[in-house]
Amino acid sequence: MPQQQFEDLRKQYPVFSYDDYTITRAGTRVRLTFHFSVKGLCRFAPTTEIETENLNLLNDPDSPLARRVVFALGMVELVSYWKAACPKRVEVHCGALSDEDIHFWKRLYFRGLSEFFYRNGIRATEDDFMELVSVCKHTPKAENIPAFRSAGLRLVPVGGGKDSCVTASLLHGDPEKNRFFTVNDQKARTDTVLAAGYTEQEIVRAYRTIDRTLLDLNAKGFLNGHTPFSAIVAFLSYYCAYLIGATDIVLSNEASANESNIAGTEVNHQYSKSYDFECDFAAYCARRLTDEIRYFSLLRPFTELQIAKQFAALPQYHDTFRSCNRGSKQNVWCGKCAKCLFVFSILSPFMDYDRLCEIFGADLLDDRDLLADFEGLCGFAPVKPFECVGTASEIVAALWMTAEKLQNEGRKLPALLAHFCARAQRPDENPLQYWNPQHNIPAAFLPAVKEMYRFVAADC
Repeated sequence: MPQQQFEDLRKQYPVFSYDDYTITRAGTRVRLTFHFSVKGLCRFAPTTEIETENLNLLNDPDSPLARRVVFALGMVELVSYWKAACPKRVEVHCGALSDEDIHFWKRLYFRGLSEFFYRNGIRATEDDFMELVSVCKHTPKAENIPAFRSAGLRLVPVGGGKDSCVTASLLHGDPEKNRFFTVNDQKARTDTVLAAGYTEQEIVRAYRTIDRTLLDLNAKGFLNGHTPFSAIVAFLSYYCAYLIGATDIVLSNEASANESNIAGTEVNHQYSKSYDFECDFAAYCARRLTDEIRYFSLLRPFTELQIAKQFAALPQYHDTFRSCNRGSKQNVWCGKCAKCLFVFSILSPFMDYDRLCEIFGADLLDDRDLLADFEGLCGFAPVKPFECVGTASEIVAALWMTAEKLQNEGRKLPALLAHFCARAQRPDENPLQYWNPQHNIPAAFLPAVKEMYRFVAADC
């Protein structure tokens, strides 16, 4: 039935159009509006705004280069709207696409929608899921791209979780260069910046809205599901970095993000956090935008387990960080989802156990209602939960360390941990000594990264 709905929608609504984009001023904000349409169905006009009152804008928000970046942001935004009916043909009316561009975008869409296709029961291939064509009504004129004005700043996207806290701590050596970037700011994100010793004036805030028409279509039964949100963050942070003259966008994506959710497939909830995407994005920007803004993850050499050990040694963030998607708007840990369980588990070897339970409001490893998610995280089930979580091998290592710690303290093992010990095998190697050589970290940033490695790889 899902495959039939997919086919029927594509026949009924065969064309999706990226019609235009605009860059305007709205008080102290720069407003980006994207115009999409599905022939015979509806139009969409989502907006994104960047607050500029606290910013020193070195580069023109509407320059030729800025327009190239915003066009590209629209290209990644469109997939959230395309997925409602999955039209066979996507026409781009407001920008030219080379064959290399088309390959980049189709690869991003298909891999970034891998979870969407899987969970909706849709069978498609990268060749046939979409025909992407540029149908500009006029030949684009050669543009005189003004020089990029640099302030030598770093822009650090902050989600409010442990990873961006660790990145902020690694960049403490040159605090005057650091600026932070948030999308639809939430308390934990601002609190992360404040806990790192900065002020709210050093936050670049963007506000992204979803067109209500898409939500109405979802309510009517049109297709819905996960899209590559981190790719939107990538292009939006790039635009903001351009505005303020930042030459580095410093991500907090780890080696674990490269793993699929289902062994033997490319179904990856975190595709747009993966090393493959990072490399593709950097190459696209160097080719189509500018090579003066670098985009890389400072934590790519590390696993979630190693990052957890580093984070545990940063108590200034322990009361403020939040990673739970369900509880994010209320700034709480819901304590009932796979993400909460993962973060609790990965931190459990390195933090006082009672303190950890205090932070989360409960002992999550003693909650039998979380068994299904727990088995997925541990690799006992074939599907890893569709959240931004680490690998099964990392969880297994963390839980063995926690079990040993609690037993040494003379404590009874909580229910899920006892269940785990009866089924899992101990790892043969020390996972804290892992180093991922596939990263794009510039040489100037490596000393701080290697200092972190020495700490996390040392015996506990």
